[in-house]
Amino acid sequence: MSTAPALDIRTADLADPRVIRLLEDHLADMFATSPAESVHALDVSGLAVPEVTLWTIGDGDDLLGCVALKQLDPAHGELKSMRTDAAARGRGLGARLLEHVLAEASRRGYARISLETGAEEFFRPARTLYAKYGFAECPPFADYALDPNSVFMTLELG
Repeated sequence: MSTAPALDIRTADLADPRVIRLLEDHLADMFATSPAESVHALDVSGLAVPEVTLWTIGDGDDLLGCVALKQLDPAHGELKSMRTDAAARGRGLGARLLEHVLAEASRRGYARISLETGAEEFFRPARTLYAKYGFAECPPFADYALDPNSVFMTLELG
């Protein structure tokens, strides 16, 4: 029988240095792979608003990833800040985080959840994961504009 600690998803503490490091790594990757004008990732101040909830996934004291859900309106949420630490990729953590957000969006009564991700090859695994969960490409939503470096996706929730 395995005694490995269970992965834990919890609301993030935006003052936690481990959370800040995850977010800084996320922003660094975004700016390294996309033109600055096409980076829509949120920093700590962008996540510290009432309409955004950030969760982390951890294994003991190690934070391995994060994901946020932003309320656009009472029926529409946006997936933000999806990140798995580079050293923890390939363990299914992205799927666990996505399932958590989808369950929370349903609990909140959202009819739809949308996202913006990159069009570059770096983002292909994320786009593949989103498509596996039923997200389909869509036009820009909320305040986004058409951008050749962005892919917009949405999922109607049942």
